[in-house]
Amino acid sequence: MLSIDLSGKRAFVAGIADDRGYGWAIAKALAEAGAYICVGVWPPMRGLFERALRSGRLDTRLPGGGELYFEKVYSMDAMYDHPADVTPEVQRQRGFENARNFTIHETAMAMKRDFGEGCMDVLVHSLANAPEVRKPLLATTRKGYLHAISASTYSLVGMVQHFAPLMRMGGSIMALSYLAAERVVPGYGGGMPSAKAALENDVRVLAYEAGREYGLRVNAISPGPLGSRAAKAIGTVDVMLDYYRKNSPLAEANTADEVGSTAAFLASNLASGITGVTLYVDKGYHCMGMLPEHVEATAP
Repeated sequence: MLSIDLSGKRAFVAGIADDRGYGWAIAKALAEAGAYICVGVWPPMRGLFERALRSGRLDTRLPGGGELYFEKVYSMDAMYDHPADVTPEVQRQRGFENARNFTIHETAMAMKRDFGEGCMDVLVHSLANAPEVRKPLLATTRKGYLHAISASTYSLVGMVQHFAPLMRMGGSIMALSYLAAERVVPGYGGGMPSAKAALENDVRVLAYEAGREYGLRVNAISPGPLGSRAAKAIGTVDVMLDYYRKNSPLAEANTADEVGSTAAFLASNLASGITGVTLYVDKGYHCMGMLPEHVEATAP
């Protein structure tokens, strides 16, 4: 009988802040399959996150029994690769005053100190940020556009550069994309569609480069919208969810747990032949040309 067994494997999940997003669901699925979980949390959110963990406000229950446990919680801001990239202005920002060692390089080196060489098997990029996400492209500034690309796309490149040398042969790297990478989604702006398109292209290139150099697989998961704290920043996520329910082939919106299960599969030996792929987990919405609501609206 086939099963997903990640016993003895260690995963690093970047981009968790609460228990409502895809990153959290992925961490839970990997843990349920037996993996050790470490997480990278944005420095201004780390204190809140750890307090919520200690107080029991986060849903750590695993479906098969047991509790989600984090081996280590690290501060990480994927906008910065090295300490020299962090300006005094950033260090003075609220939430960064007492933050230390939060660049990608420093986090990777902390993992190496804590767990040694060859300490990782799974790397999850669950990161996206665009300060102008509610603006249409015609109103997006250069600064806002480049911020979206840096935070949401180049961050994957930086993470692979610094974490891949710590990963064991056959390891799995995955990033979260969205259908706006290839189709127009009104209301999802600020350069984020371009960032997701670039992310998917980088996944293909990194699949080749990290595959040849380190023996690692690199894939993207493209789920539908989720009513998470981060998604609320878009402002139209509830409308998007309703639209998916009406127009997906399976007539519903995907759940966070379904994305978590897909990540567990991609992390396992069952997916050993899969790399360079964008895998849709959206109840089939991506394949639709003409939408059912339009047909139903004109039916006699």
